[in-house]
Amino acid sequence: MGKDKHGKRPARQQDPGKFDFFKLGTPFAILSVVVSLVALADIFREGFDYGIDFAGGTEVQVQFKDEVTSGKVRDFTKTIGFENASVQAIGEENEFLIRMDMIQGKDDKETQEKVNAVIQKITSGLASSFENQGAAIRRVDSVGPQIGEELKRNGVLAVFYSLLMILIYIGLRFDYKYAPGAVFCLFHDSVIVMGIFAIFDFEGNVQTLAAVLTIIGYSLNDTIVTFDRIRENVKVYRDQGFKWICNRSINDVLSRTLLTSITTLIAVSAMYFIAGGVIKDFAFTLGLGVIIGTYSSIYVATPLVIFADRFTESGKKELESAPA
Repeated sequence: MGKDKHGKRPARQQDPGKFDFFKLGTPFAILSVVVSLVALADIFREGFDYGIDFAGGTEVQVQFKDEVTSGKVRDFTKTIGFENASVQAIGEENEFLIRMDMIQGKDDKETQEKVNAVIQKITSGLASSFENQGAAIRRVDSVGPQIGEELKRNGVLAVFYSLLMILIYIGLRFDYKYAPGAVFCLFHDSVIVMGIFAIFDFEGNVQTLAAVLTIIGYSLNDTIVTFDRIRENVKVYRDQGFKWICNRSINDVLSRTLLTSITTLIAVSAMYFIAGGVIKDFAFTLGLGVIIGTYSSIYVATPLVIFADRFTESGKKELESAPA
């Protein structure tokens, strides 16, 4: 490198990173807000299609050796007196889920007796009506309405306390400039995933809730890695603006982020295409969360940190010194 006319070597230009992630920051911010509002609106308007874990009821999983259509199974449920029973085909191996609403008795004992009678009636009916097709009962689940409400309430509390503890952890680990961005990022990811379930009437059950909590942990891990690099680069690039530092930090951890996300998606894809039933639902939810979480750690959490920095002393000085 040559010298200037004063005999000094010019300072090497610092590399801001290969990609300018904030070049399209405004369109992505608008997209995130719109999608989140649409998801929230549908959640409050339509609600969720709760499985028996939350809504209560009886669910029977049956598989046939020979080909049987869902129409035949539905006709069978009507014949034995369950007009409102739901029949859902799962997989491609003549396997079905038969779901019936909870039958309420005068007390718990009478309710349990009625549920047992329903299970006995439908299992014996399947064995006799589809004897030639080789009906095999794979699973029978029954959840009372009180237990369903308790599970639903505990699920909401689990998500709330998770976000609260994360807010405290991020505030102590970094500072309160970072905490709101991290928590809003997790809220953003959870709302969009649950909104997709509400819009497309996917079943919400305990496995779905477990996947949402897993998404919160996964997204937080990705966000913390980015925040750690930002905090390190603030000390290294003292002469650069905070926005420049954030963009450089995202570029620094980009390969790690992509490798982690792709590896997780490969494992989740294997679960989705090979497994069935509740494992498939769990894998689908987790896959959505990985994609949305990777996006939000770049275009939701970090921009919110940049916004919060404007209210700090260093951020105010940077704004004052910026050219008009």
